[in-house]
Amino acid sequence: MAWFFLLAAGFLEIVWAFAMKESQGFTRLTPTLIMLGAMVASFGLLSLSMRSLPLGTSYMIWTGIGAVGAFVVGIWFLGETVTAQRLIAALLIFAGIVTMKLA
Repeated sequence: MAWFFLLAAGFLEIVWAFAMKESQGFTRLTPTLIMLGAMVASFGLLSLSMRSLPLGTSYMIWTGIGAVGAFVVGIWFLGETVTAQRLIAALLIFAGIVTMKLA
C-alpha cells in the first residue's frame, strides 16, 4: 500500500506544479485552489508512504516523479522546448528513480 500512496503522491505533485503555473502567480482562483488541494493531498500521501518506506527512498521517488512528470506536462501542454540536454536530464532522473526502487 505504501508504494501506491507514494505513486499517487508523485502524481499529485505533478498536478500541483501544473496548477501553480496555471495560477499565474496566484492571480487565478481556480488553479490556485487546485494547487492547494493537490499539495495537501500529495504531502498527506507522502507521509503515509513514509510510515513503512525509508525517508530517502520516499522523498527521492516523490520528487523524481514530480520533476519528470512536470517536464513531460510542460512539453505536452505548455509547448516547452525539447532539447537533447533536457531529455538526457529527465532520463537520468528516471534512471535514478528506478535504481532507488530496486535498491
